[in-house]
Amino acid sequence: MNYKEIISSVKKKDYKPIYFLNGEEPFYIDKIVDFISTNVLEESEKDFNQTILYSKDTPPINVIDTATRLPMMAERQVVIVKEAQEYKSASQWEVFEKYFESPAPQTILVFAYKYKKYDKRSKIYKLLKKTALIFESSGVKDWELAKWIKDYIKEKKHSISDKAVALLVEFIGNDLSRISNELEKLFILVDEGTQINEKHIETNIGISKDYNVFELVNAVMEKDSKKALKIVNYFSKNPKATHITVVLSNLLNLYQRLFKVHFLKTENPATVASALRIAPYPAKLVLGNKRKHPPKIISRNFGILREYDLLAKGVGSSGTDQAELMKELVFKLLH
Repeated sequence: MNYKEIISSVKKKDYKPIYFLNGEEPFYIDKIVDFISTNVLEESEKDFNQTILYSKDTPPINVIDTATRLPMMAERQVVIVKEAQEYKSASQWEVFEKYFESPAPQTILVFAYKYKKYDKRSKIYKLLKKTALIFESSGVKDWELAKWIKDYIKEKKHSISDKAVALLVEFIGNDLSRISNELEKLFILVDEGTQINEKHIETNIGISKDYNVFELVNAVMEKDSKKALKIVNYFSKNPKATHITVVLSNLLNLYQRLFKVHFLKTENPATVASALRIAPYPAKLVLGNKRKHPPKIISRNFGILREYDLLAKGVGSSGTDQAELMKELVFKLLH
């Protein structure tokens, strides 16, 4: 079952005796746990029949004791074990073997095992496959993130500009929990029917729409020396705005994309987006600017990026600060 199917089954009261939620992406695990804790029991039943335990503070035998007790004046009870990945030894999980073989019918036992996958080769996992609903929460790949943001916003009956999506992707990355938290704030502040744009992002999330790594990369891509220098000067006066390693990484990605697009032999943005595994908006920008960056110059710029990566790490540097290194780097790339 995927995330939506699990939520749907809980809504229909099609409950499983054990929910084993595991995987690298905590966002969906937290969402399922929250939905179960909010919707399975009536508010009047929760005081006596809903228990939240933390594995660090709760030995496995105590979890079993809680799960095998009878509910009070209710049809069932809910027991949630948070941070279950803190049960790190096989011996701790072995304590659950008998319970997993025959779970209590009156209990919904939920394990939130986050940030990694449980070992599928283990005896415990094989037992769980027989009696539990196992959900594996996978992260969203970088090139799928823009679509994920748009889909999430569409579900909430809002819309967002491509540039605003690009800003979120650039500055938050694939931290789904943080993205959703920031978007939920915007849903409250932005009137329904109004498209979320980069100005909303700048005002409410604290990402400058004009002075950020995304705009610097665009300026370099467009060979706009004046704009690029203006942004680098802003970074020098606001050191918390970014770090040279972030600039280097993003510029390397830019030149890798420009290099690849020269050999794709297509002018179709959708084909480029698919081949480069990026969203359509940045794909269109790369395609539109590729002629400004011949392959020979791109190869030279790879060498410049390697040189300044070493300088940023202190190799061969005479103590030049990162602001000056950024200025030198951008100047050399554009001349």
